[in-house]
Amino acid sequence: MSLAIVTGSSGLIGSEMSRFLDAKGWDVIGIDNDMRAYFFGQEASTQWNADRLTEELSGFTLKGLDIRDTDAVMRLFKSLGASVELVVHCAAQPSHDWAAREPLTDFGVNANGTLNLLEATRLHCPDAVFAFMSTNKVYGDAPNDLPLIETDTRWELDPANPWAEHGFDEQLRIDQSKHSLFGASKVAADVLCQEYGRYFDMKTGAFRGGCLTGPAHSGAELHGFLAYLVQCALTGRHYTIFGYKGKQVRDNIHSHDLVSALYAFYENPRPGAVYNIGGSRFANCSVLEAIALSEELTGCEMNYSLSDENRSGDHIWWISDVRRFQRDYPDWQYQYDLRTTVQEIVDATRERMATA
Repeated sequence: MSLAIVTGSSGLIGSEMSRFLDAKGWDVIGIDNDMRAYFFGQEASTQWNADRLTEELSGFTLKGLDIRDTDAVMRLFKSLGASVELVVHCAAQPSHDWAAREPLTDFGVNANGTLNLLEATRLHCPDAVFAFMSTNKVYGDAPNDLPLIETDTRWELDPANPWAEHGFDEQLRIDQSKHSLFGASKVAADVLCQEYGRYFDMKTGAFRGGCLTGPAHSGAELHGFLAYLVQCALTGRHYTIFGYKGKQVRDNIHSHDLVSALYAFYENPRPGAVYNIGGSRFANCSVLEAIALSEELTGCEMNYSLSDENRSGDHIWWISDVRRFQRDYPDWQYQYDLRTTVQEIVDATRERMATA
């Protein structure tokens, strides 16, 4: 039976990956110590998801270790050895704003934790495929320098711009831009992942995600855009839009569509590969458009206000160009459009609220 290690296994992508692999008959070792509760408070805890995975997946084992603990990571990988065929690294500190509060913690988790996992893989299961969840924040705020056109509900890139039709590809610069400390720590991890692929010829891939979303997201104000928006709609909690008139655009990829892309990479890895991955032109929205959709699907009027202060380093307009990945993996395709995704989030949030 095949064996995988999934970090951040109780989070959105980690849990989706664990379920995906379990359904295919894999054994999964999940690594998660619920640091999301430390980052964003008990409301954002992923313990509920850890409990479900443990109860519902026959081949799943949870290890509550910290990826910053080099010795603990090495012991686990050594004990499993070459039986590990796949490492999916999703664990992260994911917030711009939170990173500025504790830069050492942010860098320790995102950069040093990734280095620990890469080195443990190199030493103990070097033939395993290593798929790393990077972020579009490695590009910093470079997209904000481009000419934008304001419409009633969103900003749009000038149609004359070569990125307007399909979004940003992997040639977008990462230099001369403001990344936030979170973006900087993810740049370090992203480059390390590439280097282990190129220097050690390991089967590594870095996936630079846009907004990752889905029904298993434990949304918080500082992270989890659509999930937190739905929470606010259903509870009447006030929602603050930070800057850009609420017209900033995000592409949104459902967690299932993302993990199916990661599995496609596992089946045919390209060492040192880098891919932008997100909702692309297929699934995207502005904050105002997301509020309107949430109100429609929940039947609840949102209680929100607009702040003139934008988050430092935030993108005004982001859409991922996923054509490089599609060229390499032509059988992969989207299954969840934006409306279907938000409806799933609404249904899952209502269920969790009813049982809380």
